[in-house]
Amino acid sequence: MRIALMGVGSLGTIIGALVAKNGGEMVLIDANKEHVDALNKNGATVTGKMNLNVPVKAITPEEMTGKYDLVFYLVKQTYNDVALKQLLPYLAEDGFVCTLQNGVPEDAVAEVVGKERTVGGTVGWGATWIGPGISMLTSEPDKMTFDIGEIDGKVTDRIKKAKEVLDLVGKAEIVTNLMGYRWTKLLVNATFSGMSVALGCTYGDILDNEKALKCAQHIADETIKVAHAQNIKIESLQGHNLEILEFNNKVEMGRTTPYYSAIFGPHRGIMASMLQDLEKGRRCEIDAINGIVSKKGKETGVPTPINDKVVEIVKNVENGKMSTVSENLDLFQLPEVPEI
Repeated sequence: MRIALMGVGSLGTIIGALVAKNGGEMVLIDANKEHVDALNKNGATVTGKMNLNVPVKAITPEEMTGKYDLVFYLVKQTYNDVALKQLLPYLAEDGFVCTLQNGVPEDAVAEVVGKERTVGGTVGWGATWIGPGISMLTSEPDKMTFDIGEIDGKVTDRIKKAKEVLDLVGKAEIVTNLMGYRWTKLLVNATFSGMSVALGCTYGDILDNEKALKCAQHIADETIKVAHAQNIKIESLQGHNLEILEFNNKVEMGRTTPYYSAIFGPHRGIMASMLQDLEKGRRCEIDAINGIVSKKGKETGVPTPINDKVVEIVKNVENGKMSTVSENLDLFQLPEVPEI
């Protein structure tokens, strides 16, 4: 079975390193030739919560040959239009793509490679790309989880194979409510990644700032309400029931506060990959994260003012009108919440 990973950024570098370290075979595909050259010359290097250097095989999309049976897909959604078309000729007829992208990307991937060749999953940990060939793990190693599944919820032989590969990296679980897990991860990304990119800070900075944390609480509440409006049940994440983050008054909102340290505390060092993209002058995935909540909120009639403000700020940063600075917190107007 020929296995590849396409989109070797912060997460992909670490996945590639651990698959190789633990006896798996996987070719790493990335458009950044400098990164590819460094991986081939020096191996994949992991720093931060893990120190590791492992020889790997990496290529650019132009160097793909033959057919791949399984491709883990981690390309930023902003580059789907290019990357998926590059991949398609090299995907085996009975091969499949396991998208591990942020947001809810299955429809976009299926539109190119076919719904019958698309499965998906979420990544429950974070990393920061340091430079060519080097990535920093910012989550605790025991939190390196994946939730993967078929779009229709069936437990198939191919999803079991994807699990076997990802088990070389961390702990992979096969799920039957993929969209529930997608919206769970979307909630995580919209809250702390959204605020991280808007304010130019780490997850820990958000936890330590009262107003920033309240913004994150509102983002979570909006996201859960939008999911419920679509009849999607938010699933648990690493033992935490995220449905409890929804609130309808100040008393309920206050009860959610301690859960943020428990859920996000182990990931304090993460700085949103979207922020890293903006700092490098690249487009970021805000439309696929907070933007999805705003879009679906409009479609379902659920107000999403804090998600909307995050999108507005990030769009202004992309257009050169603003910067990602902590002072942006002043632009957020917290919604009124009933006392009880």
